[in-house]
Amino acid sequence: MPSFEKIVKSVQQFLIERFFSHLSQDIGIDLGTANTLIYVRGKGIVINEPSVVAINQRTGQILAIGREAKKMVGKTPGHIVATRPLVDGVISDFEVTEQMLRYFINKVNQENFAFLRRPRVLIGIPSGVTEVEKRAVIEAAMNAGARQVFLIDEPMAAAIGARLPVNDAAGNMVVDIGGGTTEIAVISLGGVVISRSLRIAGDEMNEDIVRYSRDEFNILIGERTAEEVKIAIGSAYPQRERLSFPLRGRDLVSGLPKEVIATDEHIREALSRSIRIIVNNIKTVVEETPPELLSDVMQRGIILAGGGSLIRGMDKLIANQTGIPVRMMEDPLTAVVRGTGIVLDDLEELKGLLIEEEPNKPLG
Repeated sequence: MPSFEKIVKSVQQFLIERFFSHLSQDIGIDLGTANTLIYVRGKGIVINEPSVVAINQRTGQILAIGREAKKMVGKTPGHIVATRPLVDGVISDFEVTEQMLRYFINKVNQENFAFLRRPRVLIGIPSGVTEVEKRAVIEAAMNAGARQVFLIDEPMAAAIGARLPVNDAAGNMVVDIGGGTTEIAVISLGGVVISRSLRIAGDEMNEDIVRYSRDEFNILIGERTAEEVKIAIGSAYPQRERLSFPLRGRDLVSGLPKEVIATDEHIREALSRSIRIIVNNIKTVVEETPPELLSDVMQRGIILAGGGSLIRGMDKLIANQTGIPVRMMEDPLTAVVRGTGIVLDDLEELKGLLIEEEPNKPLG
């Protein structure tokens, strides 16, 4: 039989938890390779900033985070590095990720008193991550000031963000093309039936454009320029109207500045390898989907999410290759974080959709 002191301690702990649950703000995080988005319960999306951190390597000091740090990419002196602490959707630099999360969480709670900055946090992660990578995300968020941390698969969060009936006994297929990973999943009865997680997405497409510019035009361009070109004229399917964009970089022969005009056809050729891999994996998931669920998918269509899905003609190409209707969800860039927000709004009811939590972090 528990002692009186233990009972008192348990009651105190319970009251403290309830106290913090009312005063702290639950937040949902889409911890992306390219961008970090944060949803605050009751307020909506309050932060949408690049996942970039600028560090002074001589002192180890963090100089800038988010938009200010992204402005420095490719423009820093030798001792300052503007880096992304997440690669292919997972943490590559634990300490920098922790500081970035702390910065964003503090920014969310800057109107509160310091001792109240202990929110419950729900984070969307790629479906293909390992247990070690999951633990790294949890520890980084806890160290950054979270009171409790819960995880949800990104394709599940994207499906919830698209208001798909994920708890129904029906197949829903989601393709989330982000910055570091492409998530392909068939969802039914509140779980992921079949999924593929590819380390090929927006960042790889940028690298494709850098390589193509070097090989075809003998010009060296930076990552930011490649991304600008991709957004401006990138396409996965032939366009009716011819598009062009000036590529400015360094001539690899003379070493001097050089400008060439790239067309949508050039960039489509540059992106063809990555897009082909994504489409082939979508076809593989379709082939592995049980017939009953596939019937639902054919009726409801494939739902596209993520920034990579905004490439012109991506929906048309996937539809032609799979024979299944494809539709873009509303505001695909925020699909995952909107999904985390919907779950946070009814955490007790939807907790079955989360990745199984550690026993010492109960849902409260």
